[in-house]
Order: sequence, then structure tokens, then C-alpha cells
Amino acid sequence: MPQTTSETLTRDDVRALVGPVDDIVAAEIVGTGATREELARAYAWVENNEPMLNEGRRLPTGREARLVEILEEAAAEDDEAVAPPAATPGDGE
Repeated sequence: MPQTTSETLTRDDVRALVGPVDDIVAAEIVGTGATREELARAYAWVENNEPMLNEGRRLPTGREARLVEILEEAAAEDDEAVAPPAATPGDGE
């Protein structure tokens, strides 16, 4: 069933569902053509996948799988951006 305009995600929808993301990530998500429901399910997988697997839920496929990839990549980049620099031998000694 084709999506109607009301089902199409906007950047504001993305931020309302997953929190603050940069414009590039929001545009990637919008560009998938996913619905709000698909994004909500993908976000749930990223945030809480082990309990979902334990409940016997199937792994995401199609657009939802792509959304999971985008969200995981964004989370990994955020982790790298806030991670403290690695100590090198001789620093502060």
C-alpha cells in the first residue's frame, strides 16, 4: 500500500521519535521513505534489542533494517565524539 503524504516522515518527526540527531542523519532517515511506525520499531530495536529477541520477535528487514543501521551508525559516531582521548604512555607523568 503506498504511503500518503501524512505518513511520510519529516525531520521534526525523526527528532520527536529518536531525540536529537544531526541534519544528515535526519535526512538519511527521511530518505528511506519509512513511516513513523517503522522508525519507532527500528528505534526500539536499537535501544532494547535483547529483550525483543527474548520475546521471539523477528529481526528487522527492509526499511526497518536500514533504519536500524542508520541509527546504530549515528550512535557509534556520537560515542566516538564524546569519548575521552586515549591516554598515551608518558602523559601526565
